[in-house]
Amino acid sequence: MPRDVAGLIEGYHRFRNEEWASEKAEWETLAKGQKPKVLVIACSDSRVDPTQIFDARPGELFVIRNVANLVPPFETGGGYHGVSAALEFAVTQLKVGEILIMGHASCGGCAAALSQGFKDADKGAGGFVADWISLLDDAREKVVADKGTGPEAQTAMEWEGVRTSIKNLRTFPFVKEREDAGDLKLRGAWFGIAEGQLRVMQDGEGAFEPA
Repeated sequence: MPRDVAGLIEGYHRFRNEEWASEKAEWETLAKGQKPKVLVIACSDSRVDPTQIFDARPGELFVIRNVANLVPPFETGGGYHGVSAALEFAVTQLKVGEILIMGHASCGGCAAALSQGFKDADKGAGGFVADWISLLDDAREKVVADKGTGPEAQTAMEWEGVRTSIKNLRTFPFVKEREDAGDLKLRGAWFGIAEGQLRVMQDGEGAFEPA
């Protein structure tokens, strides 16, 4: 059962007294800095924690999470660009060697983009979700033309969302420069929650095959 904050604090005490205590030297090393090799851009969905899915240790992954694991295209000017700022830090400062976009099954953001459920003025208190998932408008047109809007289209939308984020990554000059130099690889994956199956996007057509 999901826990409230009090329950989370109880979990913290178990962590502090057991895992942290048994690996104190490693945590002291991590306190001096981080050197992750991989940036994972994943969905905020509570069911798809990249650290858990990849059985990763502290310090291994630099993680960005947001609705539908989206990367916006590069743009300059004013505004607050949380994803772009974290991306810039990971690529230019931490110099990660790989970026993995990880989509997942039953993604609410992709479902909303597919159904256009946030297009009405009364959907979404601030319009933030509607604006954000509009990044998937082109992907939706492609999916609907090929698959319609049924259950098969949901998975196709989730896969196309990963491809959209990878395409948008390449609009960032510092990403494109490092990729062209062979210093950075862009990858895609998708996690099936019910089956626990990870699919990895292949080169070429970008098909998703079981890992």
